[in-house]
Amino acid sequence: MDLLTTARSPWGESIFTHISWSLFWASLVGGLLFLLAHGGYMLFSQHRKRPSEEVDQLERERTGLPAHITRHGFVARAFHWVMAVSMLVLLFTAFLPIVGVRFAWVQWHWMAGLLLTASVLFHIFHATFVLDFWSIWVGPKDIPEIKAEVMREMGREDYPGPRPGKYPLGNRLYHLAVMVAGLTVIGTGIMMMWRVRTGLVERNPYIFSDITWGLTYVGHGLMGVGFVGLVIAHIYFALRPEKLWITKAMIFGTITRREYLENHDPDRWKNVA
Repeated sequence: MDLLTTARSPWGESIFTHISWSLFWASLVGGLLFLLAHGGYMLFSQHRKRPSEEVDQLERERTGLPAHITRHGFVARAFHWVMAVSMLVLLFTAFLPIVGVRFAWVQWHWMAGLLLTASVLFHIFHATFVLDFWSIWVGPKDIPEIKAEVMREMGREDYPGPRPGKYPLGNRLYHLAVMVAGLTVIGTGIMMMWRVRTGLVERNPYIFSDITWGLTYVGHGLMGVGFVGLVIAHIYFALRPEKLWITKAMIFGTITRREYLENHDPDRWKNVA
């Protein structure tokens, strides 16, 4: 099975033209299989949070904490939902025609792409100058936390390692994957604006070489099918019972004091309000 499609240029060169749409089905099936596998794993996983006795002790020690703690401000929540809507529109307009649903999808696709681009650019500015920029990133400093998470999953609740700061490890890894895929589809999508009539730029399919166009479509397609699996996983985790407190925070903005102490390290997520 060929994962990429090729064609011959007018000069006889073999160039990439797009991805094979079988990759879409692979991503869709893979995402669904992941749900089944993870759901089965969670039946036996410890997936423990901080013990109640330890949380009670922390509450007695930290009496100055408010009853409800802000996890996401209004601007951050608005960005999340704008990005979510634009991403779903992009996925539906990209892949519904592949499964046989015919409609005038091109205009809706590039308009949603512009909305996604604008929201991501705003988020970069907001995260850099308003939010705690480094709190979402994963690096060598997180190795002790990763090891501690693995040991606790194996039942070693007493293992001496740090708990997450504001963002759990899974959130940070997912953010990294979405950042790579998102910036790729945005960059290639902007290039592809010159291939369609939008009224914003003059259509010019000769602005790039055939090889460049081929790589652009391949990159856009690969990240697009990757987002199918990423979105399935995101919705799945948002609806899992033990994660609903995080989902509610993305809607209402706050978590309770006990949820904060159960799931976070107060020394790594400071300045709460």
